[in-house]
Amino acid sequence: MNRKIESRFFVNYVLMFIISTLIGASAFILTDFASHVLSKTLAKNNYTADMLMEDDYSRIDTAEVIKNGGGVQVINKDYEVVFSQGINTFPKDRLSVSEFTDFLTKSKSVGIPYSYSIAYHSAKEFWLVVTFPTSVRVDFSIVHNKEYRSVDMKETAGAITAVFIFYFILLTISTLIYSKLSSFAIVNPLRKLLRSTQRLKDGDYSARVNLNLKNEFGELQDTFNAMAEQIEQEIFLRKESEERRKKLILDLSHDLKNPLAGMMGYAELCMNEPNLTIEKIQDYLRIIFHNSQRANLLMTELFELSKIESPAYAINKSRIDLCEYLRERIAEYILLFEGHGFSYEFEIPEEEIFIEMDAAQFDRVLQNLVNNAIRYNPPGTKIAITLKDKGNEILIKFQDDGVGIPEKEAKEIFQPFVRVPVPEEDTVSAGTGLGLAIAEKIVIKHGGTIGLVTESNSGCEFLIRLPKF
Repeated sequence: MNRKIESRFFVNYVLMFIISTLIGASAFILTDFASHVLSKTLAKNNYTADMLMEDDYSRIDTAEVIKNGGGVQVINKDYEVVFSQGINTFPKDRLSVSEFTDFLTKSKSVGIPYSYSIAYHSAKEFWLVVTFPTSVRVDFSIVHNKEYRSVDMKETAGAITAVFIFYFILLTISTLIYSKLSSFAIVNPLRKLLRSTQRLKDGDYSARVNLNLKNEFGELQDTFNAMAEQIEQEIFLRKESEERRKKLILDLSHDLKNPLAGMMGYAELCMNEPNLTIEKIQDYLRIIFHNSQRANLLMTELFELSKIESPAYAINKSRIDLCEYLRERIAEYILLFEGHGFSYEFEIPEEEIFIEMDAAQFDRVLQNLVNNAIRYNPPGTKIAITLKDKGNEILIKFQDDGVGIPEKEAKEIFQPFVRVPVPEEDTVSAGTGLGLAIAEKIVIKHGGTIGLVTESNSGCEFLIRLPKF
């Protein structure tokens, strides 16, 4: 790619210089043509000193010269202005030798405001000077004298050839340098982009480009880096999702294994032991029923978690008074707390605080926190629920002063199948390990967050933050 771009730049610059050369040559030819055209139309070229020269200068016809704004002067051998008609640019009537010589020298200069035509009458010994104001002056032209000598022609041709050779050498060198510099300004950023693209293609999703440019390449760099970052994030999330899926399947298999094994074992015992009493059979059937309930609850909550995690899942929000909502739900839990020997304390503001919320889904969040507090804490534990308005957000704090959660489980408490063993754990009282994972997803669907602050033997504090719309 590097060579292709450099070659293209070289060709482009060669074409540019060729076109520039052709334009310059055309301007040269047109200027010469204009000079020839003007030489036939300008008054100064139609009334030259040679054309007006007479032996007797008093007989010179000056009418047309004066009519066209010009002037005629005659200078004798003593450098005196002896005849003058029309405009006169001589500062005085008698000139010194140096002044007249200076005039003759400057009369052919470029950029003076007058055009002079001068002729000398050798027999009468006077100079005839015809003057016209300069309106447009074209001094560039090609001059060719037929009375050249052959040696002059060879020298001239050699000089012209040398000039053209030098020009084309200079053209080639400047074109190469310019194309190299220009291609470097483009190829170097492209090379960096290509390397990073190749790294991305090879699976290195940390590849980034740093061009330190503020032009279009800088914008391309930002676009590439944003794309690479998005790909890296998507790959990370995909790997994380795959790992979670594998872990979920493994945990599900493990959690279903115990109740299913118990059900199969007791069912087989009932089938193969004909001497079992009715009481024993009922005990075994009761265990089978409890294990089937546990397996069913596990599958139900796993289905709910999968449904909530789906991007297509939407909650049905409505505008409700959060304070009144909490008071109603807490009233339902009081008998449950008292029945398990728990004390309680609630702090809910009296004023109305309205937010957009799915009350049915949020019931599951509160119910899970209440069930966990009762399941994992002994009688005498105190439950405290508070609500605070922080302006842009609402804080709901659910606290207990029970046994707390060990540090190991606390770090992953919102992950599926993470649970704390209950005292004297059995298949009836143990949770599925999915409740807090579901609760977190519901809070996130509301645009909020839920976190845990806990230490072993010092209780738990769940803090829910909800945006206030």
